[in-house]
Amino acid sequence: MSTSTFTNTSRLRRRVQGATGSGPTTHQPARRQEWASLSPAEILAHYRPGKADPLQVLNVLLELFNTQHTALDKTVSHKTRQERADFLRRFFRDLKLKANFATMPDPRNLGDRHIRAIVAVWREEKLAPSTIQTYLSFLRGLALWIGKPGFIHPPAYYGLTLREYQRDENAQRDKSWTAAGIDIDTVIEQTIAFDRYVGASLGLIRVFGLRRKEAVMLRPHLSTVPFETTGLPPEEREADHYLRIKAGAKGGRLRFVPLDTEQRIAALKFAQAVVQGVDSHLGDPRHSLKRNLRRFDYVMDKFGITADGLGATAHGLRHEAMIDHYTNKAGGEPPVRGGGDVPRAEDATARLSAARLAGHNRARASGAYLGGLLARKAVPSAQLQTEAPDTSGDEDFLEGR
Repeated sequence: MSTSTFTNTSRLRRRVQGATGSGPTTHQPARRQEWASLSPAEILAHYRPGKADPLQVLNVLLELFNTQHTALDKTVSHKTRQERADFLRRFFRDLKLKANFATMPDPRNLGDRHIRAIVAVWREEKLAPSTIQTYLSFLRGLALWIGKPGFIHPPAYYGLTLREYQRDENAQRDKSWTAAGIDIDTVIEQTIAFDRYVGASLGLIRVFGLRRKEAVMLRPHLSTVPFETTGLPPEEREADHYLRIKAGAKGGRLRFVPLDTEQRIAALKFAQAVVQGVDSHLGDPRHSLKRNLRRFDYVMDKFGITADGLGATAHGLRHEAMIDHYTNKAGGEPPVRGGGDVPRAEDATARLSAARLAGHNRARASGAYLGGLLARKAVPSAQLQTEAPDTSGDEDFLEGR
């Protein structure tokens, strides 16, 4: 099995609230030539509150800051930039059109009354809890840009009830291919016969729990690394070689999955045989990433791997991997499959392991695949491993693939 030299990336540094982000992990698009020597404050000084068009000021703020993550010293995806910009422009228009303010406020003069008024609109429109959480996150970003960290409060401050803003992250049903009655081996074999790239991607999703984009972007030769290069503690060693995975969702958390089963080794070797070179990714080399992702979706639709077709999506194969991983670690089925007799300690360990396989640091994140904790006495804190904050965000709850 091929190996490659790998240097661990340093952990992302936390962004200091109010900072403009000039660290080495942040890169901004080139500024306008006339702004080259000016600070953000000097640029904004040219747009006097009460005189400048509020939307023009907002566009300046977006141009200056929209690439920044609100918590980490890093840039955000183009998707997040577009969604944040669209929301903020709509937010200021809605203050006048829906919240009945006589004039649209300058973003720098945003006050508590504006936030309370727009939250009242959201309540009336019965927005989903996940939508409200996302919108408040976007507003927290705006607050940082205008020098008002802490300006946006928790949802309860604005009168929202727990039901209105607390999203249920736990799976309510089994979304795996097995639950949908899909013959996994047959479908993957048929897919391989039609498109080897997509078939190889499905094989990797099944045993490594990859996201669709992670599978298509994976370079199966270069991503195979010896344990010594992973940076993992010696006591955590589970295999001689690991698969290095750079997350394809928000946050880009790096993770390593051991090549510790025949199924994982076979799926990886097949992927290595499919690609055309040691530095090739698992997509048709003639096409862009965007086109390869569209091809993946087309093949899934052709073979009925959709919610309206066979009742499961390609993402359901990731659910399959997480459920299988939990079952192997815990020695019993997870709640989403009706399990309920796994001892507390084993359940906690298996959940954290499944979460890390999925690319998260919080054991709680595994609930999206395994279901929520069953009713039981509280686990003593000494029995639980300390969980690092998971600031990556995750598109898994939104991804329908």
